[in-house]
Amino acid sequence: MTSYRQMYYHVIFHTKRNKPTLNPDSKDVYNYLWGIVKNKKSKLYQINGIEDHIHLLVDIHPTNAVSDFMQDLKAYSSAWIKQSKAHPNFTGWADGYGCFTCSIHEKDKLINYIKGQKEHHKTETFEEEYRRLLIENGIEIDERYFLNKN
Repeated sequence: MTSYRQMYYHVIFHTKRNKPTLNPDSKDVYNYLWGIVKNKKSKLYQINGIEDHIHLLVDIHPTNAVSDFMQDLKAYSSAWIKQSKAHPNFTGWADGYGCFTCSIHEKDKLINYIKGQKEHHKTETFEEEYRRLLIENGIEIDERYFLNKN
């Protein structure tokens, strides 16, 4: 007998202090993150973002705990971005991340949402978006993490 599963994770993480330190067309960063996802035996469905944060829709392989997956994703990519010098103002990722599960019925809508980040953020800041997503997912907001902008 085999095990079956389907787990889509909408993951969001941002730069330290929400500083716009990524170049607007961060395809190099996206490709590097995709490589990390593949090396973790996971599947990336969509990635996009803007200068201060990144969204991913990913299926994390069950051998990876989400927290370990995110720690590696952020640590490896941070070291690579700093070394690459393509994003000279990048100082690292902020502590923490947002991770929300979604169903197969939400998958296409979420892919389109992630694809449209540049357009979306013409009318909503990252902080507004993040607060909205936390509320929509029933997560209590801890203001300490918004005040410190760590």
